[in-house]
Amino acid sequence: MPSTIVDVQMTVGDVMIRPATAADAGGIREIRNDAILTSTAIWTGITQSMSEAAAWVDEHLERDSMVVAECDGFVLGYGCWAPWRAKEGYRFTAEDSVYLADGHRGRGIGALLLNAVIASARAAGMHTMIADIEAGNLASIALHQRLGFETIGTVKQAGTKFDRWLDLTILQLML
Repeated sequence: MPSTIVDVQMTVGDVMIRPATAADAGGIREIRNDAILTSTAIWTGITQSMSEAAAWVDEHLERDSMVVAECDGFVLGYGCWAPWRAKEGYRFTAEDSVYLADGHRGRGIGALLLNAVIASARAAGMHTMIADIEAGNLASIALHQRLGFETIGTVKQAGTKFDRWLDLTILQLML
C-alpha cells in the first residue's frame, strides 16, 4: 500500500489514475462546475472561479488527498478526501468525493478513483470515511456499496436545489 497518494499511479486501458497536480485545476473545475450546474450532487448553484478552483485543489495537494483520471492529456474525473467536519474531534474522519466528466460514467473509472482515495485516507491515518450522497444518486450509492461502504441512514429534506427538497444518504467505510 502506498504511503501517500503521491505514490499512487495506475493505468487501466487508456485511462491513467495519478496524483492531481496544480495544472489539473482547470479540468477539475470544468467537471465540478458541470456537476454544480446540471446535477444535485453538489448542493450549490454557485460555480467556482478559476482562482477558487486552484485554491481548492491546492488544499488537497497539501494533504496528498486528490487523484485524477486522465486520458490523452484530458482530466476525465477526479477523486479526493477531506476532513468531514472542522472540529478537532473529527480529525480521523474523512469524506470522499468522486466526479466524472459527462460521457465517462459507467466505465469503472469511478471505482478506480475511489479505491485510490480510500488507500490515501488509510495511509494518512484516517479511521473512517463518510460519503454524503443525494439520495436519488443511485449510481454513486451503488459504487460506494460495492467498495464496502455501509448505508448509515438518510436525512430527509436536508437541503434544496433546483427548487426542490433533497434527501441526504450517508454511507460509511471503516478504514
